[in-house]
Amino acid sequence: MTAHVPSIEQLTELGLPAPVSYLPQTWGWWLLLGLLLVGLLAWAGRRYWLWRRDRYRREALARLAELQRSSDPLAALRELPELLKRVALSMPSRGSNDCNANTVVAALGGEDWQAFLVRHSAQPLPADFSQQLATLAYAPDTVLLALPAAQRNQLFSTCKHWVEHHHVAA
Repeated sequence: MTAHVPSIEQLTELGLPAPVSYLPQTWGWWLLLGLLLVGLLAWAGRRYWLWRRDRYRREALARLAELQRSSDPLAALRELPELLKRVALSMPSRGSNDCNANTVVAALGGEDWQAFLVRHSAQPLPADFSQQLATLAYAPDTVLLALPAAQRNQLFSTCKHWVEHHHVAA
């Protein structure tokens, strides 16, 4: 009896396993994917809505930067109170009757205007901030031109901070 020696020709190829799909096989994964997509769309929609709502803020900050770089400091200082009033008028309000809210804001002056600015500010404002704004709006040109550079920069920085961080009813 001769021993049977295997040869390479006797080898056969093994069959490949059936391909496995990468798609989820159960409905739970599809549900999870759907919930994830709905959540992502809701988040994106909310971000877009906030971005649109804050358009007035971005425009005011751009105008404030232009005023700060302006070569005419007198005109820039004169426009600061008007810019803050326009920002306050543009703020979205919680009530459905926006016309009345704008009328109330437009009529604010003196202590009421100061109270409004403080109420919507994220940090404490100077106690005489509305008075400083009134001075910018109504004082003679010589008084405004006599303001020290540090006080001008402080006014611009306070206005910029208020525009950037004021509270808005959502």
